[in-house]
Amino acid sequence: MFSDRRRVERFLSHGLTEVDVAVLGDIMLDRYLFGAVERISPEAPVPITRVTGKRDTLGGAANVAHNLSRLGCRVRLLGLVGDDENWPRLRQLLEQQAIDRRAVIDEPGRATTAKLRIIGGHQQMLRVDFEDSRELSAESGNRLLAALETQLASGVQVLIISDYGKGVCSRQLCRRAIDLARGRSCPVLVDPKGSDWRKYERAFAVTPNVRELGEVLGCRLSAADGQGLVDGGLKVCRRHRLGNLIVTRAEYGMSVISRRRHWHIPTRAQEVYDVSGAGDTVVAVLAAALAAGLPLSDAAELANLAAGVVVGRVGTYAISRQELIARMEGNWQC
Repeated sequence: MFSDRRRVERFLSHGLTEVDVAVLGDIMLDRYLFGAVERISPEAPVPITRVTGKRDTLGGAANVAHNLSRLGCRVRLLGLVGDDENWPRLRQLLEQQAIDRRAVIDEPGRATTAKLRIIGGHQQMLRVDFEDSRELSAESGNRLLAALETQLASGVQVLIISDYGKGVCSRQLCRRAIDLARGRSCPVLVDPKGSDWRKYERAFAVTPNVRELGEVLGCRLSAADGQGLVDGGLKVCRRHRLGNLIVTRAEYGMSVISRRRHWHIPTRAQEVYDVSGAGDTVVAVLAAALAAGLPLSDAAELANLAAGVVVGRVGTYAISRQELIARMEGNWQC
């Protein structure tokens, strides 16, 4: 469990407000239509959803930033959007959360990534994606790196790379961003995508789920096989010179793997409705805790507790500091 309860309590009570984190990656707008399904369409064999509500929220790298903001941290967001109808709504949501968006770049000809989900009851019935996954231009990459260099010089304590495979996190950009951060003794956490992890080399930690770890290894892994995950994780750490892997395992909790040691953390989830966005919460809480000087063991415990909160919500959800404190107090009492 936690190595120092009082230190964790101090972090949750006031340490979060002293944290400064940069998030670089694929920015998205998540849109939801909620409704009731009562009949089948006479036009085609599909359910008719009578819309009863709607919600827009920050997604992708913007959801990582949203989690950090709701925890009380200072957060700076870097990424690309397009000059289209989704960007004004995304900008409004960022402003509402007081997320620094000065390094969010409007790239000509690019679509702002948006995902529209239609929910009937608690069941996702359809998802419609609006996106442009082309690799970012050299000009946009240089602008993002220049902005990151300025942010690192002004006090950023941890860099998160949130890779959703939408074109921002190219190998060149990731490698240069990691080098810049390491030059400032700033740890880099990566939420990965795809099988090319050469672009994440020398990161402090990478936070895959079981499927993502299997992709980079080229094999199928089981969340129930803790030793198999450790063996595969160690191979990946050595291959890509990674400091640590934090593997999320759904109902089996989380495994922390490094070349020196490894351990498993059981799940804290009570009910699981939706795992979308849980990885964003994990990397956000890890970054905040590490920025405040907590050891990796305590940071991972906190991240696991936070993930147990968000999977009990329908749709992308950012945890608040009050919710994390409440979950922590309940955990102390167990």
